[in-house]
Amino acid sequence: MEFLWFILIGLIAGWLASAIVGGGFGVLGDIVVGIVGSFIGGYLFRTFGFSAGGGTLGSIIVATVGAIVLLLVLRLVRRA
Repeated sequence: MEFLWFILIGLIAGWLASAIVGGGFGVLGDIVVGIVGSFIGGYLFRTFGFSAGGGTLGSIIVATVGAIVLLLVLRLVRRA
């Protein structure tokens, strides 16, 4: 059951990040972006000492921030 929540949160975070930054990768791409973004967001939040709170909403916020960072870095790499 936790795996399904992980996938669902990744999908939501990836979709939100794509909507904010622009562009879209489809359902599977959004899931991957959201899952990778959750690791990046978790690292950034721990490094800077921030807390988004617990629960599902906090997880979505952290994963979305990480996914936005990931998409912005990908855009920079594509332009170079």
